[in-house]
Amino acid sequence: MLNALAMSYAGKNLKYLRKLRGWTQEEFAHKLKIKRSLVGAYEEERAEPRLDVLENLCSIFKLSLDELLLKDLTALKGGGSYIDKRRQLKLQGDINEIQFVPVKAAAGYLAGYADPEFIDELNTFTLPMLAPGEYRAFEIIGDSMLPTPSGSVIVGERVAAMDDIRANNTYIVVSKNEGIVYKRIMKNNRYKNKLTLVSDNPQYEPYHVNPDDILEVWKAQMVITKANTQQRWDVNQLAGLVNNLQEQVSSLKKKMN
Repeated sequence: MLNALAMSYAGKNLKYLRKLRGWTQEEFAHKLKIKRSLVGAYEEERAEPRLDVLENLCSIFKLSLDELLLKDLTALKGGGSYIDKRRQLKLQGDINEIQFVPVKAAAGYLAGYADPEFIDELNTFTLPMLAPGEYRAFEIIGDSMLPTPSGSVIVGERVAAMDDIRANNTYIVVSKNEGIVYKRIMKNNRYKNKLTLVSDNPQYEPYHVNPDDILEVWKAQMVITKANTQQRWDVNQLAGLVNNLQEQVSSLKKKMN
């Protein structure tokens, strides 16, 4: 029979492992084939997980019962936490775990982008075709970047320094005043202390941002869209957009010079 001390780690580890995968209590309960209320009871240590629940946990996370019950996975001795060890293994195996920021999480992301616990709560996925690196995915809405449709997911690679930004490339820009936006970045000689964000849809005017307001920049590497949602243009629309774009480019050149 397991003693109370051993069992005391089960609830703590269960909560920790759930956060590792970014699952809600409802999602975790579905995977464990139990009620959501039981997940809450286990995590708050108001109840002890049944043996079949523990076995499911061990199967999902490739752990033994001893590890799950007898070890505090949040602070393993000899080199960091369980999450740290898993991340090291993923990097060694060239597997990129990508946190996904849906539109509904955008407001929370502005406050929690630097909080490891918040980031670990986000759902994740992998794309094996990406080179090793640090990636994040953001859902975008609106028509400012047409023909990239609203609802697309932009997979971006972290930009470590502002000097690494390349003009006319597309980026996810996270800033204090503008929130999360997907734009092309231009460096303006007239406004050397600011970056110019440009929409692909010329109906939207470019605007400037102060680098001090920018929290994160992610260079777009992939665009994921739903099938049959790509914007279609007719000839008259294209002609109008090209004219508008030419006017904006001319205006930008004058300002930059």
